[in-house]
Amino acid sequence: MDILEKSDKELLDIARPMWDDLVKFSNNANYGAFTRNFSEEMLRGANEIEMGKQFARSELTRNLHEDVEFMGTIRREKHVTVLFKQRHKKKPGEWLGRLVLGYEDDEVKIFGATIF
Repeated sequence: MDILEKSDKELLDIARPMWDDLVKFSNNANYGAFTRNFSEEMLRGANEIEMGKQFARSELTRNLHEDVEFMGTIRREKHVTVLFKQRHKKKPGEWLGRLVLGYEDDEVKIFGATIF
């Protein structure tokens, strides 16, 4: 099935565990586990040393709250973007979590992940 044809519920069922893992492993600065669902394309751009520096320097990448709110999806070309409202345990306010999913070798993989 084409990922673009999945319902928002089906997409959330796939995306939420992946996002939960990203939050968990970002909080723990566990690079290996953090990247385990990345596509090959995403892995090529995710330099382990640079990501380690980001984990060390950025307070936003640590202490993310486990409870997130699903905001919706955006479908475009071969990918779906799943949006979450993300909170931080120490910083007040809300952030936008963005998870881009698509198929690689018949398996759903992460093609982009950001929080801002």
